[in-house]
Amino acid sequence: MKTNLFLVSVISLLSAAAFGATDNDKYGGENRGKPLLPAQSDTLWQKECGSCHIAYSPGLLPAESWRKVMANLASHFGSDASLTAQENHAITDFLVANASNRWRAPTAPDRITETAWFQRKHDSHEVRPEIWLRAAVKSRANCAACHPGAENGDFEESRIRIPR
Repeated sequence: MKTNLFLVSVISLLSAAAFGATDNDKYGGENRGKPLLPAQSDTLWQKECGSCHIAYSPGLLPAESWRKVMANLASHFGSDASLTAQENHAITDFLVANASNRWRAPTAPDRITETAWFQRKHDSHEVRPEIWLRAAVKSRANCAACHPGAENGDFEESRIRIPR
């Protein structure tokens, strides 16, 4: 009886490890972890980041990516998104504290759209290229166009709505 219980325990542990490794390997070490949004939100982050685009969920990128993004706000993807030093520090601290906790990839991309998991989930087999050109979508950075719950960290596939 003890032998059977031991074998079941070992198999369960190995299976869990294998599934975790497979998920991580499938995206080149880019495993976001959960949750994408922390239980406690940050009003400064929502206000400042959400004034031009959705306030992207901190769990979508690793801490180093958020540090890079926040260090270059004067040239933030073609816009000057500069903040006071105090605001920058506060938002950076929030993003870093709530960043992906399972990222193993050797890279720290500047854009969510540059991540292996994003590219795999949005490749031409998943999203036809012409969809990105639709007026309601505009760009790959407009998560909310197809993911109505994106601002709340909800990217559940069953809730995707592709605009016409």
